Amino acid sequence: MRAAKASAPAISFHDLTLGYDRHPAVHHITGDIARGDLLAIVGPNGAGKSTLLKAIVGELKPLSGSLDLHGLTKRDIAYLPQVIEIDRSFPISVFDCVAMGLWRKIGAWRGLGRRGREEVVQALETVGLAALANRPVGSLSGGQFQRVLFARLLLQDASVILLDEPFRAIDTKTVEELVTLIERWHGEGRTVLAALHDIDQVRAHFPKVLLLAREVVAWGDTKKVLTPASLAKSRQLTEAFDAHAHICERDEEAEREIA
Repeated sequence: MRAAKASAPAISFHDLTLGYDRHPAVHHITGDIARGDLLAIVGPNGAGKSTLLKAIVGELKPLSGSLDLHGLTKRDIAYLPQVIEIDRSFPISVFDCVAMGLWRKIGAWRGLGRRGREEVVQALETVGLAALANRPVGSLSGGQFQRVLFARLLLQDASVILLDEPFRAIDTKTVEELVTLIERWHGEGRTVLAALHDIDQVRAHFPKVLLLAREVVAWGDTKKVLTPASLAKSRQLTEAFDAHAHICERDEEAEREIA
């Protein structure tokens, strides 16, 4: 995969406001994410990091403003939600869970074939889990399960990769190995966005940062964004956010039209 031109946008936000039950959770975001960016989305709990990722992948529609994917389709985007949102009780093996990463390529009802099985094995070897291929995913540790999910992402071969708290509650060795995969994707010219809470990890591995606190606090080079003043401002804004924010005016008008 060739490295993309840094100047070409992969994702653009135009005065974007997102929320739930018409109450904004993230508001008035404007800016571009360039193709090939390795970007960390940081901010306090409740800052809107997950909300923004869900909007990019199409799980959440804007309350106002817009989001432009510049021709990207769902097939071009791989999304890893937080582990707490994934049901691990389903009786499926490690191999079959990873193989789901090929569904977009081969279809849900076609067999893997020899080539597909080889790709799954290679992905498992990359994350160090080939020996556990037949084990149920429900029996894995947190770190092992996260490796499985990263192996599945490898097979999706997407140009944009969204990661929501990918390092939460896993061991340091696993974090280091998954960071290596993320840096590999970046080196291949893919656009990688990761919602993270560990500022030290961000400073060590992510050259760009979007600092959120229901709105954009700062956006740009990591050293310039992650200053004590900006981090303090993000905490203050999040704590001060009014949970009873006004309902989006656009939706009120739509309700009047329906009535």
